[in-house]
Amino acid sequence: MLMQNSTSDMTLIEAMPLLARNGGDWYGTYIHLDDAGQVLDRHKSHLIPRFEADSDRYTQTNIYTWNDGRQVEYEFTGVYRNGKVVYDTERIYGEAWETDDKTIILKFSYKDDPEKYIYEYIHLSDDGQHRTRVWHWFNGQGEVYKHTLIKESRTPD
Repeated sequence: MLMQNSTSDMTLIEAMPLLARNGGDWYGTYIHLDDAGQVLDRHKSHLIPRFEADSDRYTQTNIYTWNDGRQVEYEFTGVYRNGKVVYDTERIYGEAWETDDKTIILKFSYKDDPEKYIYEYIHLSDDGQHRTRVWHWFNGQGEVYKHTLIKESRTPD
């Protein structure tokens, strides 16, 4: 059954083909930097975006692992509305949109710190097997205070 949104009968896969190309298993490394470029944290990641062919939503599981063995897992759902994917979970709220055939922008905030926000730039390689992501973290005055660099591939290193 097709789940329609309020402005179109297009599914998320039809409306946002680049986002849909990001489905599957992604393995990579997150490197968090302060505004001077000093490393604050580094950890491995395994992200699993899943899309349903006849739906306006997708689900993503993020698994983060540190060298000391610590691991955390988060799952969230996005819903296609008015040309964007909207997120409103227990942890985050925000929206994502495609800017061209290789780039997605995501703006989001953590609900436990809502005055701060993050802009994420996602770039998918031509062969669809690699992607890079960059987060810029902004404080309540709109000043950047942190960056996150992420490099991922569809297969583990």
